[in-house]
Amino acid sequence: MTAPASNSVSASAPIIPVVPDRPVLEGLEQRWLERWRDEKTYAFVRPEAREQVFSIDTPPPTVSGSLHVGHVFSYTHTDLVARYQRMNGKHVFYPMGWDDNGLPTERRVQNYYGVRCDPSIPYDPDFTPPAKPDPKRQVPISRRNFIELCLELTEVDEKVFEDLWRRIGLSVDWSTLYSTISAESQTVAQRGFLRNLARGEAYLSEAPTMWDVTFQTAVAQAELEARDYPGFYHKLNFHGADGPVQIETTRPELLAACCALIAHPDDERYQHLFGTTVTTPVFGVEVPVLAHPAAEPDKGAGIAMCCTFGDLTDVTWWRELRLPTRTIIARDGRITRETPEWIVEKEPFEQLAGKTTFSAREIMVELLRDAGDLDGEPTPTQRKANFYEKGDKPLEIVSTRQWYISNGGRDEQLRAELLKRGEELAWVPEHMRHRYSNWVNGLNGDWLISRQRFFGVPFPLWYRLDADGEPVYTDPITADEASLPVDPASQCPPGFDESQRGVPGGFIGDPDVMDTWATSSMTPHIACGWERDEELWNLTFPMDLAPQAHDIIRTWLFSRVVRAHLENDSLPWARATISGFVVDPDRKKMSKSKGNVVVPTDILDRFGADAVRWRAAMARPGMDSPFDETQMKVGRRLATKVLNASKFVLNLATAARPGQDAVEAHPIVLDAAAVTHPADQAVLAGLRDVVRAATDAFEAYDYTSALEATERFFWSFCDDYLELVKERAYGSAGEEAAASARQALAIALHVQLRLFAPFLPFVTEEVWSWWQSGTVHHAAWPTVDELPEGGDAALLDDLAAVLIGIRGAKSQAKVSMKTEATHATITGPADQIARLRSLEDDLRAVGRLTGDVAWTDGDDTVRVELELAPAN
Repeated sequence: MTAPASNSVSASAPIIPVVPDRPVLEGLEQRWLERWRDEKTYAFVRPEAREQVFSIDTPPPTVSGSLHVGHVFSYTHTDLVARYQRMNGKHVFYPMGWDDNGLPTERRVQNYYGVRCDPSIPYDPDFTPPAKPDPKRQVPISRRNFIELCLELTEVDEKVFEDLWRRIGLSVDWSTLYSTISAESQTVAQRGFLRNLARGEAYLSEAPTMWDVTFQTAVAQAELEARDYPGFYHKLNFHGADGPVQIETTRPELLAACCALIAHPDDERYQHLFGTTVTTPVFGVEVPVLAHPAAEPDKGAGIAMCCTFGDLTDVTWWRELRLPTRTIIARDGRITRETPEWIVEKEPFEQLAGKTTFSAREIMVELLRDAGDLDGEPTPTQRKANFYEKGDKPLEIVSTRQWYISNGGRDEQLRAELLKRGEELAWVPEHMRHRYSNWVNGLNGDWLISRQRFFGVPFPLWYRLDADGEPVYTDPITADEASLPVDPASQCPPGFDESQRGVPGGFIGDPDVMDTWATSSMTPHIACGWERDEELWNLTFPMDLAPQAHDIIRTWLFSRVVRAHLENDSLPWARATISGFVVDPDRKKMSKSKGNVVVPTDILDRFGADAVRWRAAMARPGMDSPFDETQMKVGRRLATKVLNASKFVLNLATAARPGQDAVEAHPIVLDAAAVTHPADQAVLAGLRDVVRAATDAFEAYDYTSALEATERFFWSFCDDYLELVKERAYGSAGEEAAASARQALAIALHVQLRLFAPFLPFVTEEVWSWWQSGTVHHAAWPTVDELPEGGDAALLDDLAAVLIGIRGAKSQAKVSMKTEATHATITGPADQIARLRSLEDDLRAVGRLTGDVAWTDGDDTVRVELELAPAN
């Protein structure tokens, strides 16, 4: 990164502009993208000290998905901050990564190639995917063949993503690109896990697990999504010593898994039953009636059956009341095919064995009806069910052996420490802090990190097999850190050879892979060179900024805090900036299923990157923003105006006296001391206020307010000031007055280009190249100290009021703005009139006021009355 330019404009070397005759937006993007790439404009150059660096933990997008305009907006927000920090003299470490492992990639590969993974099939080095893939008849292939296809397709997807991010103008250092499935990322993820394991923070446990029957994998709490799900209430009669005990349930198919009836300890209806037993209908199993405060007296009959497991409340009751485990749903989502030993009446269960839960429910209702234990008919209801966020069937809870990392869900001290980390972290906007604390306080278990999938980071360990060929899970064999990354499915543990795989006395590799968040939780470690590049690590970690959307505070943000807290005893970054969603005009979140997605390439083709970036910047931090593509026209109009106004300013700034060549006569030498006219001093004073406001806003990560202040001044500058001074800049009032106007114009343009640079990188770079050396994106962010003091910014508002009055009078008279006025009366508050009189010469020129001008003190509103020359 080059050193920032000097802030001073007290004097500069002569500048000879080269302004195109007809500047246009078309072609700018490609030209500057190539230049930035060839010149490595955004490369991270390592400085001497950490305080010289601004490092960003950029979200690695899931390349198996598709990008919509919401992604473009949120990534642009990060780039605005990066560009501002770079212009402020920081060495910006701005890496990009691809999140390319996990279930989304597997699903895309299955559908794209028409294949599915079957680990029992041997590797075929000559395998080629079907010429006409059929997603409904997927060809089974080996795990290794499947992973090869995953890597092949993600490489194609990553190129599409990179092209889009470059086109939108992200000032990423592409030499720092990483992927979450690369060897380096796998090493980081496996090393992090081994250290968690060594410290006792990672553990293997057989426990109730949220399970997606479609994808055949465990699901973590952070990946749950509650959705409305239609069902029926069924009234079942259990048999007690004193008569029937009725319960209501939406899941009668779980009756065989019932291990207790539960009611609230204060519910008088069931006090006499606590401590007794009842018998289940149909199956004849004796179960206890117990009390627990989580029971809801006003829900249904107020007493519920606890089944292992119907929902998370069942898990709580099972754990806290130490109930037996009676699991009947297998991993495939079907009722177990073997009749459990606790079932007394076995024949009815045999009718359910091997059935889906839907079919089993229908059979169970008929069995209950035939037994006379169904009271009335099922009644429709709408209930909330847990889904995997990427799934379309309700989750089941099955007992499985999984890997976990402590996250405070079961450790009050760790929970308190992680809550404290949330307080230490700076949040933009501030209220997002509560989403973090609410999530941590609501955790009911540790972080489940294992997945029963194929394309992911393997667990770097193996298990010994005993004499019967059973795995010894209590004493895993771990890989040495120096050997990472390892794949236990194809590599042997120390002291073993391949002939011992899968045989008694030998070993097996852990068959699972890590949840994608278990790798993404270490993006600061991956990007900053943890244990790989000590110099880079010391310069960039903890990072400065974590930008992301608010829906993944519970997942990506929290998981990174957990890993850095456990590994480094610190936060992974100093600040989190949270983007809102881009929603459709009806304020609905964009999604492909709703058909309201806006394709980024379409709006980029039609409006250009600067226009899209302008619209993105208008979406305030943390706030959802309705999308209307007509807004892009406003952004494009602004970009076009920057081109044309800059050409006009530079032509005025080099304006020649009669008979002189423009460039030879007046090369631009920036010198604020030459600004002597009140109007020119006023415009620089106003710009001084804008610089202060934009800087304060950017320092607060409020890029929207920075843009609003800059743009508001720019339009006033174009509509009012340029019109006011153009005659004087050409020399109508003498050389000193002309020099003052030219200097003010040049200085104002110089400052405004830098203010706009983070938002409109292409058009500002183009204009900068007409009359400045280097790139505007390495120029110094403007400061108030480089603009002269002494001007009266209030004069700009006065000027606008008078010009509105002049234009309004001519418009009302339906005459051209060039029509002369033989007399003008300008009335207003005394202080405004006093200021405005200093601009009389300029006002005469811009308003064509050829006769006398009367200045009159009046009320609190500036008014203009004109006597117009008769039409020819």
